[in-house]
Amino acid sequence: MTKQIFVNLPVRDLARAKAFYEAIGAVNNPQFTDETAACMVWSDTIYVMLLTHAKWATFTDKPIAAASSSEVSLALAVDSRDAVDTMLAAAGASGGKVDVNPPQELPFMFSRAFEDLDGHVWEPLFFDMSKFPQG
Repeated sequence: MTKQIFVNLPVRDLARAKAFYEAIGAVNNPQFTDETAACMVWSDTIYVMLLTHAKWATFTDKPIAAASSSEVSLALAVDSRDAVDTMLAAAGASGGKVDVNPPQELPFMFSRAFEDLDGHVWEPLFFDMSKFPQG
Protein backbone atom coordinates (compact mmCIF):
# COMPACT_ATOMS: atom_id res chain seq x y z
CA MET A 1 0.00 0.00 0.00
CA THR A 2 1.25 3.47 -0.87
CA LYS A 3 1.90 5.65 2.18
CA GLN A 4 -0.33 8.71 2.32
CA ILE A 5 -0.50 11.69 4.64
CA PHE A 6 -3.66 13.50 5.72
CA VAL A 7 -2.89 16.82 7.37
CA ASN A 8 -5.89 17.87 9.47
CA LEU A 9 -6.30 21.60 10.10
CA PRO A 10 -8.97 23.45 12.08
CA VAL A 11 -10.44 26.41 10.19
CA ARG A 12 -12.79 29.21 11.22
CA ASP A 13 -14.56 29.61 7.85
CA LEU A 14 -14.67 26.41 5.79
CA ALA A 15 -15.82 28.03 2.53
CA ARG A 16 -13.09 30.69 2.66
CA ALA A 17 -10.43 28.13 3.62
CA LYS A 18 -11.49 25.84 0.77
CA ALA A 19 -11.29 28.73 -1.72
CA PHE A 20 -7.85 29.70 -0.35
CA TYR A 21 -6.45 26.20 -0.80
CA GLU A 22 -7.91 25.97 -4.30
CA ALA A 23 -6.21 29.29 -5.14
CA ILE A 24 -2.80 27.93 -4.13
CA GLY A 25 -3.18 24.76 -6.18
CA ALA A 26 -5.08 22.14 -4.18
CA VAL A 27 -8.10 20.39 -5.68
CA ASN A 28 -11.21 19.59 -3.66
CA ASN A 29 -12.30 15.96 -3.40
CA PRO A 30 -16.09 16.21 -2.97
CA GLN A 31 -16.27 12.56 -1.88
CA PHE A 32 -14.78 13.58 1.50
CA THR A 33 -16.28 17.07 1.71
CA ASP A 34 -19.40 18.23 3.52
CA GLU A 35 -20.55 21.20 5.60
CA THR A 36 -18.03 20.32 8.36
CA ALA A 37 -14.94 19.33 6.37
CA ALA A 38 -13.23 19.68 3.01
CA CYS A 39 -10.65 17.30 1.58
CA MET A 40 -8.05 19.26 -0.41
CA VAL A 41 -5.76 17.15 -2.59
CA TRP A 42 -2.14 18.14 -3.30
CA SER A 43 -1.09 14.88 -4.93
CA ASP A 44 -1.87 11.17 -4.94
CA THR A 45 -0.31 10.93 -1.48
CA ILE A 46 -0.85 14.33 0.18
CA TYR A 47 -4.24 15.50 1.45
CA VAL A 48 -5.23 18.45 3.62
CA MET A 49 -8.42 18.00 5.62
CA LEU A 50 -9.95 21.36 6.52
CA LEU A 51 -12.18 20.89 9.56
CA THR A 52 -14.59 23.34 11.14
CA HIS A 53 -13.88 24.04 14.80
CA ALA A 54 -16.95 21.99 15.74
CA LYS A 55 -15.73 19.02 13.69
CA TRP A 56 -12.21 19.39 15.14
CA ALA A 57 -13.70 19.18 18.64
CA THR A 58 -15.02 15.68 17.85
CA PHE A 59 -11.41 14.44 17.54
CA THR A 60 -9.83 16.03 20.61
CA ASP A 61 -10.62 17.82 23.85
CA LYS A 62 -7.48 19.96 23.50
CA PRO A 63 -8.04 23.61 22.63
CA ILE A 64 -7.20 24.88 19.16
CA ALA A 65 -3.89 26.73 19.25
CA ALA A 66 -4.10 30.48 18.81
CA ALA A 67 -2.99 31.84 15.44
CA SER A 68 -0.30 33.79 17.29
CA SER A 69 1.41 30.56 18.43
CA SER A 70 3.58 28.21 16.40
CA GLU A 71 3.56 24.43 16.58
CA VAL A 72 4.45 23.18 13.12
CA SER A 73 5.57 24.41 9.72
CA LEU A 74 4.37 22.25 6.85
CA ALA A 75 6.95 22.00 4.07
CA LEU A 76 5.76 21.05 0.61
CA ALA A 77 8.20 20.26 -2.20
CA VAL A 78 7.40 21.91 -5.53
CA ASP A 79 8.93 21.63 -9.00
CA SER A 80 10.84 24.92 -9.30
CA ARG A 81 11.83 28.23 -7.72
CA ASP A 82 9.11 29.84 -9.83
CA ALA A 83 6.56 27.45 -8.32
CA VAL A 84 7.63 28.62 -4.83
CA ASP A 85 7.12 32.26 -5.82
CA THR A 86 3.85 31.49 -7.64
CA MET A 87 2.40 29.76 -4.58
CA LEU A 88 3.41 32.69 -2.35
CA ALA A 89 1.82 35.16 -4.76
CA ALA A 90 -1.42 33.14 -4.83
CA ALA A 91 -1.43 32.87 -1.03
CA GLY A 92 -1.00 36.64 -0.67
CA ALA A 93 -3.65 37.42 -3.28
CA SER A 94 -6.10 35.10 -1.46
CA GLY A 95 -5.74 36.69 1.98
CA GLY A 96 -2.75 34.78 3.36
CA LYS A 97 0.36 36.37 4.88
CA VAL A 98 3.53 35.88 2.85
CA ASP A 99 7.15 35.62 3.97
CA VAL A 100 6.19 35.03 7.60
CA ASN A 101 9.63 33.45 8.07
CA PRO A 102 12.85 34.49 6.34
CA PRO A 103 13.31 32.89 2.91
CA GLN A 104 15.86 30.08 2.90
CA GLU A 105 18.29 30.13 0.03
CA LEU A 106 21.08 27.60 -0.31
CA PRO A 107 22.81 26.52 -3.52
CA PHE A 108 20.59 23.41 -3.65
CA MET A 109 17.39 24.64 -1.94
CA PHE A 110 15.02 27.62 -2.02
CA SER A 111 11.99 28.10 0.21
CA ARG A 112 9.59 30.75 1.43
CA ALA A 113 6.77 30.57 3.97
CA PHE A 114 3.18 31.80 4.21
CA GLU A 115 0.29 31.60 6.65
CA ASP A 116 -3.14 30.53 5.50
CA LEU A 117 -6.29 32.31 6.69
CA ASP A 118 -6.12 30.54 10.07
CA GLY A 119 -2.41 31.06 10.72
CA HIS A 120 -1.21 27.61 9.61
CA VAL A 121 2.32 27.98 8.21
CA TRP A 122 3.24 26.39 4.88
CA GLU A 123 6.70 26.40 3.36
CA PRO A 124 6.87 25.56 -0.34
CA LEU A 125 10.42 24.54 -1.20
CA PHE A 126 12.42 23.58 -4.25
CA PHE A 127 15.39 21.22 -4.17
CA ASP A 128 17.99 21.12 -6.96
CA MET A 129 19.90 18.00 -5.98
CA SER A 130 22.38 18.52 -8.84
CA LYS A 131 23.74 21.38 -6.72
CA PHE A 132 23.82 19.41 -3.46
CA PRO A 133 27.37 19.22 -2.04
CA GLN A 134 29.01 15.92 -2.89
CA GLY A 135 30.95 13.89 -0.35
